Order: sequence, then structure tokens, then C-alpha cells
Amino acid sequence: MEHTVSLPVAEVLPERALPPVSFIPTPSAPYRQHRKASQLVFEPGRPRSALDAEPVPPTYANGTRVLMWKQDPSVGEIGARKAFLPGIVLDGPRDARIVFGQPGISPVPPNAFGDFVTMPDTPQFDAVHTFAVVRQTLTMYQRALAGGDSGTPLPWQWNSSVDTTPIEVFPYGLPNIMNAFYSRSQCCLKFGDFIPTGQNERVYTCRSFDIVSHETGHAVLDGLKPDWLLADNPPQTGGLHESFGDLTAIFLSLSQLDQCEAIVAQTKANLHDKTFLADIAEQFGLALGRSNGLRNADNDITLSQAGTEVHALSQVFTGAIYDILADLFALERDPAVRDDAAVLHEMGGYLRGLLLRALIASPEHAPGYADVVNHMLRLVTEDARPVQYRNAIRNRFTVREVVLSPVPLDQDHVAGVGLEAAVRDAPGAVQDRRACCGTMNLAEYFALDHFIDDELQALAQWCAAHGRSGAPPALPSDGSPPPA
Repeated sequence: MEHTVSLPVAEVLPERALPPVSFIPTPSAPYRQHRKASQLVFEPGRPRSALDAEPVPPTYANGTRVLMWKQDPSVGEIGARKAFLPGIVLDGPRDARIVFGQPGISPVPPNAFGDFVTMPDTPQFDAVHTFAVVRQTLTMYQRALAGGDSGTPLPWQWNSSVDTTPIEVFPYGLPNIMNAFYSRSQCCLKFGDFIPTGQNERVYTCRSFDIVSHETGHAVLDGLKPDWLLADNPPQTGGLHESFGDLTAIFLSLSQLDQCEAIVAQTKANLHDKTFLADIAEQFGLALGRSNGLRNADNDITLSQAGTEVHALSQVFTGAIYDILADLFALERDPAVRDDAAVLHEMGGYLRGLLLRALIASPEHAPGYADVVNHMLRLVTEDARPVQYRNAIRNRFTVREVVLSPVPLDQDHVAGVGLEAAVRDAPGAVQDRRACCGTMNLAEYFALDHFIDDELQALAQWCAAHGRSGAPPALPSDGSPPPA
């Protein structure tokens, strides 16, 4: 029978191998607190003098950390994570361009470190999360145009040299309404909540990364192309607006490396495998009994199938852009040299900027899909990208019946050659927006005032024809009331 002998630690390990202090930290919250306290005591830094070039910035000046949903709450691969927002964020939260404006909810103050880290499933968390997604979306598109962290300011539709009013965000702006919208006239974004039929748990659209970024996409595009949101445009113009909302959700996911890593792992680097990237607003879709969110970007819909229904039309354009993303990612990936997530992040950033520049270059009124496609082809050439980029754009939009290719699709696209539209909106075609998001169905974009004016004018003509001139009846000279 063997016997074991327990020896003191000091006899087993040399004394010099023991840690110099009794506190052995672990990678946890107590460790971070210990490390910060140690830095204050043992590593305070050199004294700063009046000759130092820069003053010590306040805690919140460099930016703030927020806890937010990085996808819909139902997407387990991502969940709630911390994110960093560069720039000053004040209590609310609010900054120069975005203001939390929900009545009945006290503004959320930052903590001692200038951060907004609150408990999920609370009004405070929803306020922070919604603000964060709107801010990330605006920052993403400003960077796409400027190529730097500060970005080029993108105006809200009502902004001018004398009106720099920010957009207001209402996480609970539409109680018991299964929708969300951007309103130009109210200068705001409003999000609804509802209890799905047969369920007990309330769904909040403000908690959806996809829905918040989608509605913010409408606001961004409306600031650049104010006429496009009006319903008197051809159906394809409406499709561009709705598609831009969905693509904004996709581009915002691709702008964040942790999401790119999750997408690559989920799909094994095949973007046509099922992924939360292609599924838009998963939780909302599940509440409606659907398996892949409100919309699926990885689809095969063509223009002749979509007709004038703007929701279906938008999926044609979104699907083509998603296919182009998958093509460019497959073209550029080289796992032996670069990490797949980094390549996907880069391709998402390039395609986002390419599309935004093409939209800006398109006509101010009644653009069609072919207008945007030809500007994308021109810009890719000017960017000196390989011919495979042009081929991917031409081929994917040709298959979708958006443009006609003058050569077989296995031949290279010739730089500078414009493509004709394959399926055009019929003259006088009217947009069918009934299946679109709340933004596209707001009365303010339908120019309905003339219907009211027409009815009032008809009333005035009838009154004139029946002797109701508008002058009050004259009173008798003796002051008695007029006869009945």
C-alpha cells in the first residue's frame, strides 16, 4: 500500500517562484478593479505641467462604452455585448445628432467611467441600445464617404445652415403596434411593441439591431435624396428606399468584426449557407411564424416576379447586392494569408461605400435600378478594382432582370459600357407599399393634401351655388333676432 506525504508549498516550490503578493488575480471583474487600483497607486504616471501640449481630457471625452444587442435578442451567436462609441455621449443618452426623447422614462446618466452599461430588459437598456444602433449607423455611412473616423456629416432631411436639429429616438413610441417608422415631419424614429398571438412575451422592435438600423437607413437616405421617399415615384424608386434599409442592417453587421467572425464560423465561409446576416429581423419574423425573419436577403426573386409591390421589389435589389458580396468575398479570401473575418469586414466596407456613392450619383427624381447599377460599374472602374468586380455586378443584376448584358456572362464586362434596363416600370405605374415597413406607409410621404383640398373646394362651390355667400345674415335695425 502506497503512502502519500503532503509537503508545505514552500518545500515543493522554491521561494523565488512564489508570487510577490498574496493576491492572485483572475480574469474577472475583481481583477479589473484590483488592476485599476494598482495603477492609481503604483503607476500614477508622470506629473503634467502647464507646458504640456494637451490638457487631461474628462472621462467621457474619448468615447463611451455601451451594453447593447449586437443582433436581435433571438440570435444566440451574438447576444448582448459591450461596444465602444467614439465621441461625447451625454445623459439621455444624447449627442449632437441624436437625442433620446421617450416621455415617461428618465434620461439615463452615464456611470462614473462615462459609460452606459445597464441591465437588459429594462427601459434604460432599451434607450441605450436604440441610441447606440442609430449612432453606429450614422457613423458608418459618414466614414464610408470620408474614409476616416470623423467622417463627413450626413444631414437629416430637415437640416440646413440654420437648422441643425437632431433626430429624436422613441424606443416605446408606438405602444401595442407591430411596426416602426422614420418620420420626416416629426424629426424622429419611433418603435413599436406587441404581444404575438398565442404568446405571452412582448416583442420590442427597438431591441432589434436590424429594425433600428433599417429605419435609420431610411432617415440617412432621405437626408441625401429627399424626393425618393415620396410615393409618386415609380415602383423601383420605392424599392431602392426599402432595400437600402435592409442593406443598412447587413452593412452594419459587416462593419463589426465580432459579427464577421460569427458569420464566418456559422457558415464555414460560405455566405449562401444559412446565416443571421441574410435573415432580417429574426425575432419579429419568428413572432409572425416565419423561419427566416421578416425578409431573406439570400433570395432568387427577379423583377418580373416582383411587379409593383415595393416589398418584393426591394428584395430583388437586396438579393443582387448580397450575391455580389458573396462573390467578392469568395474572390478575395485567402485563408493562408488573411483571416476570413477580416476579408469579409473589408468587402462589406467597400461594397457599402460603393453603393452609397452610386445612390448619391443617381437622379434626384424617379431613379430606376439600372441607374444605380451603371454608377456602380463606373465607380468600380474608377477605383481600379479587378474586372471580376464589374463582372459580379453585371452578372448578378442581369440574372435578376435589372439590366441587359450585351455579351455572354462568361465574358468580361468592358469598362465604360453602360447597360440598358431589362425590366422597366410601366408608364404611370403606382407603388404598392402595403407590405412595407411603417416608414413607407406614413401619410406624409403620399402627398394626400390635395385630396383634402379638392373636397374643400367642392364644398365651397356647392355653398356658393346655393346662396351661402359666407357673409353673416344682417340683424334687423331694431336689434331683434333675424327671422328663422
